[in-house]
Amino acid sequence: MSAPDPRLTTVLTGLDFGEGPRWHADLLWFSDFYRHGVFTLDAEGLEERIWTVEGRPSGLGWMPDGTMLIVSMADRRLLRSDGDRLVTHADLSSFSTHDCNDLVVGPDGTAYVSIFGFDLHADPPAKPRPTHLVVVSPDGRVRTTDDELWFPNGAVITPDGSTLIVGESFGRRYSAYSIDSTGMPIGRRTWAELGDRVPDGCCLDAEGAIWFADPVNRAATRVAEGGEVLDEITTDRSAVACALGGPDRRTLHILTSKGTSPSRVAGTATGRIETARVDVPGAGWP
Repeated sequence: MSAPDPRLTTVLTGLDFGEGPRWHADLLWFSDFYRHGVFTLDAEGLEERIWTVEGRPSGLGWMPDGTMLIVSMADRRLLRSDGDRLVTHADLSSFSTHDCNDLVVGPDGTAYVSIFGFDLHADPPAKPRPTHLVVVSPDGRVRTTDDELWFPNGAVITPDGSTLIVGESFGRRYSAYSIDSTGMPIGRRTWAELGDRVPDGCCLDAEGAIWFADPVNRAATRVAEGGEVLDEITTDRSAVACALGGPDRRTLHILTSKGTSPSRVAGTATGRIETARVDVPGAGWP
């Protein structure tokens, strides 16, 4: 077991499986799959349930007018906040035969949803297969990219809104797309090969580097375009997602878990949010 980095501080315990951390409106927002909720964490360390999502919430984001979007994994829907209720922004069931997962929303309100592409928790294990991203326009129209991504997961968009960078957990790399005038990702290219590292939830910083959580190697890693590792924060459990936040966006929030299998984490209240101060602030989306 890896020793945790001395820079880490635990700020919240009691999660089952936290995902989708986002810094928004001076709060950390996150999902918890098996508590079926979207929560906030304030500066005093107080957690508040904002939404209940029975289909297991994951990726979170906001449209330009402040409307919140939430991925509902199991029923394969993208939900939209509408006052005091959640409504279906887009039905993704025709575009994904397995769970939907993470999300990044661009500056124009286009949402980019990652999907599993196969049954990740099948017994016996299912054979991995490549899949696509699901692209949801602000009006709810759904399109897809090419079928060449190996378990697309966390994604970021550069501050100028021109480039989408997607982590491929089973491909162990980041792929980048240019975003055209309709919000469609085009011109896929390799942004970084990661060797043995496995990218999960991630965020972008002001120097163009990506911090990503690695559940297999138990770390949050900062990588530059081309693959150079710039920093690494080890954890003593699976790191599954991260976000830069705080007033100066220099606090890296890392969501950690005993594992990634539902049988190991559902109902256990063993997940954490841990933080570390870093030198370069967050930038872009999310």
